Amino acid sequence: MTDSNKPNTAFWIIAVVALIWNIMGVMAYLGSVYMDDATRDLMTPEQIELMEATPAWVTGIFAIATFAGVLGALLMVLKRKLAVPLFAISLIAVLIQNVYAWFATNAAEVYGTVQGYVMPLLVITISIFLFWYSKGATQKGWLK
Repeated sequence: MTDSNKPNTAFWIIAVVALIWNIMGVMAYLGSVYMDDATRDLMTPEQIELMEATPAWVTGIFAIATFAGVLGALLMVLKRKLAVPLFAISLIAVLIQNVYAWFATNAAEVYGTVQGYVMPLLVITISIFLFWYSKGATQKGWLK
């Protein structure tokens, strides 16, 4: 007899890739918060000005988005349904952060099309997918 609540191979691939993706997000957050002079020297004056003008609450939202995403992915690997609300928190934080960047700053102009639009849209899409997928995994009984 097979266990119908056993996650399939795609689940495990998605869970591990989600964990790696979200760890990269935490690394991006830490890199932006603890930027060294060598990295700063690679930035344009406009990028530095934009970074320095970022309110603390937006930086906090970035932290929430990335750390909630890592915890959600880790819990998905551990097959825990608490992954769902953590992915929801991460998604909401991602949306707030990007709405701020798009409508309250000139980030897209400063960083260009790829960093200004493509990457944020990719992050939003992946965040939506992980929330949706984790909800489906819970409904299938894969997350308990």
